[in-house]
Amino acid sequence: MTETTPGWLTTDELEMARARMPILYVEAVPVRVDDSGEVTSVGLLLRIGPDGTVSRTLVSGRVLHHERVRDALLRHLEKDLGPVALPRVPASLQPFTVAEYFPTHGVTPYHDPRQHAVSLAYVVPVTGDCRPRQDALDLVWFDPREALSEAVQSEMPGGHGVLLKQALAHVGCVG
Repeated sequence: MTETTPGWLTTDELEMARARMPILYVEAVPVRVDDSGEVTSVGLLLRIGPDGTVSRTLVSGRVLHHERVRDALLRHLEKDLGPVALPRVPASLQPFTVAEYFPTHGVTPYHDPRQHAVSLAYVVPVTGDCRPRQDALDLVWFDPREALSEAVQSEMPGGHGVLLKQALAHVGCVG
């Protein structure tokens, strides 16, 4: 009998799956927009990695078995930004890019030492009060030019800086 209830794998099962096949993720670049729809600020999460390093990152997470992409995007936005962030998920679920993370450096600009992952990336306007939850220390809002600065980009490992540049170019913000 096939298991069809929503859920995921145990830690050991996930490790085994990561070693054998790509895992599907969604990533979101939270933004604030003005009345004309122009991006005024970009939200970046501040996290501490398992090795103790502090970095800036985007909203990101796996798509669960039997979960729609839209639902996964909303779940991760709520998990990372809080229940009253009021994200406006795009009407079209066409991502601005597909990021392919490899455990080997240099295959693409994206790197995840744990796995080969395929990530659908979206720019998502948020209008509510954002209060990071789970493992994020803080959410900092940056002016788009500041987010593209070398200082901020250097704090974004694994290719998230490249993804942020692509997101801002997609919405017409260039450095």
